[in-house]
Amino acid sequence: MSNTDKLFKRLDDLLDRLETLMPAEKPTQQDWSYHAYRWHDGRLQGITGHDVVDSADLLYIERQAKLLHNNSRQFVQGHPANNVLLWGARGTGKSSIIKAQLNQFKDQGLCMVEVSKKQAEQLFDIIATLSLDARKYIIYMDDLSFESDDESYKALKATLEGSIQPQPSNVLIYATSNRRHLMPESMKDNLDSTMQDGQLHPSDSIEEKISLSDRFGLWLSFHPFTQDQYLGVVKQALEKLGLTLDEPARAEALRFATARGSRNGRIAHQFATFWLGQTL
Repeated sequence: MSNTDKLFKRLDDLLDRLETLMPAEKPTQQDWSYHAYRWHDGRLQGITGHDVVDSADLLYIERQAKLLHNNSRQFVQGHPANNVLLWGARGTGKSSIIKAQLNQFKDQGLCMVEVSKKQAEQLFDIIATLSLDARKYIIYMDDLSFESDDESYKALKATLEGSIQPQPSNVLIYATSNRRHLMPESMKDNLDSTMQDGQLHPSDSIEEKISLSDRFGLWLSFHPFTQDQYLGVVKQALEKLGLTLDEPARAEALRFATARGSRNGRIAHQFATFWLGQTL
């Protein structure tokens, strides 16, 4: 060993000794003054000026809004409530209806934490942190889906049910997805199913996929808008901008949706912004 290597080894040994003598860094206290958070770098990060959604502005999803409102009301009042999966067509209000819960129940102590799919494996840490506060928390997971080779769904599955660590009474999970079972479904899954005594037995892969979504106690489905529903949202969005849905705007709104290949609330609001630009 050269003299230089000996010197570096002695320096490493010295640093190891110093680390044992230095006091451990005290964890930063969590700030509980916010109502909206995101999970970032292993801790809650408060959100100022969070997106405020009025449920009255969400058209054509009144049934889903009522069911979700009732579930959230049970939750904030201390009654049993379900984790919720909102699935279906994109742009139909799944995310907005969840954000509306915070606007409706914030004054009753409800808080919301945004958690990405990539952070699903940290759910136990997130829930353990939230259990330290007495307020009610909805964990909001948007656009949730998993590929067949993605193992992170197992953490969500265990969190919902199946872990020795129970979900605390002050935490619910509301998730949105374009997939009913959160995972891709293939023809092979159906071909692997069998018939026994005249009864269809789904394949193991189908059972595994269904077992994840089954752990959400409440499912809310969202379907594509009809043309009239799409135009109804366009009308509402234009009126908020001081515009009207006259014949030129109606024709252009339909062309706008056709070019995008879909009719939904998101595209309706995008058209309203586009049409405003044409009038300025």
